[in-house]
Amino acid sequence: MRVFITGATGFLGPAIANDLIKRGYQVVGLARSQASAEMLQANGVQPLIGSLTNLSVLRQGAEAADGVIHLAYSFSPGDMPRTRMLSAVFGGWPGGIMGRMMKAITATNDAALNALASALGGSERPLVTAFATMGIAGASGASARGIAIETDCPNAASPGYVRSVSEALVEHWASRKVRASIVRLAPAVHGTGDKGLIPQLALAARKHGEVIYVGEGANHWSGVHINDAVSLFRLALEKGKFGGVYHGVGNDVLTYREIAEVISQRLGLPLRSGTQVDATRQLGFTAPFVSVDNPVSSALTQAELGWAPAGLSLIDDLKSPAYFGS
Repeated sequence: MRVFITGATGFLGPAIANDLIKRGYQVVGLARSQASAEMLQANGVQPLIGSLTNLSVLRQGAEAADGVIHLAYSFSPGDMPRTRMLSAVFGGWPGGIMGRMMKAITATNDAALNALASALGGSERPLVTAFATMGIAGASGASARGIAIETDCPNAASPGYVRSVSEALVEHWASRKVRASIVRLAPAVHGTGDKGLIPQLALAARKHGEVIYVGEGANHWSGVHINDAVSLFRLALEKGKFGGVYHGVGNDVLTYREIAEVISQRLGLPLRSGTQVDATRQLGFTAPFVSVDNPVSSALTQAELGWAPAGLSLIDDLKSPAYFGS
């Protein structure tokens, strides 16, 4: 089976590619540069040069594949650097400017996913893409039961809602004979080489000389070890249903204060409670996430796909000697 992966040079993509290759799959990865292409080749992945704005390249990759795993996401309209864009999104740029940028971002990612899916249309070949459980934080169903499940819809009031277009498009293409499904990932996909929210929080803590949480820090976060996330994407590729929604979260749920305490201990920095204003000042684009209550269940996912998260727990991984480095 030939699988086309976008985001193959990130944190999760290379691990998925390596797992598939070990299982006898042929893997093609989208590469934005010659350097990325060489890195893919060194890992046994056939590179396809292009980006999310090269729609003809995306269609080419998908048309030649037996399945697609779409991980890449552009946060930047035009040539704006990603860090500046994220600061704009979460840092309160004027509404008019922000609205225009968000429309541009949505249009770019919408077009990319449509290009991939249209190349698979009518074939019943699989396309697996990613969303964030943060995008369903505070959903009405979750509020009523105290925990979010796979049947909950994205919540426009949640900080991760910006990527909800992926969910709508999965449903659209599933009705057009693409075996499209989505994996909602925990806010902390952790493991060696982590490039996500936890390292961003640690970087900000080092810069400001302290670790903060908002209020009592009683809001909940979940995590998933990268090895478990890898196996879930493979199972969704192999067994996912049309329009399937799966939760990539482990079995441990922590309060944000517990996470902050470990970061404080590991970095040797003081810990304190702060306001949302303090968080915005110190954490920039990650600030809206630190106070979000996001308890999530993966019970339906485990039952349907036979997925069983078995990797190191988030708290144990954060306490491991190598996690934060020097």
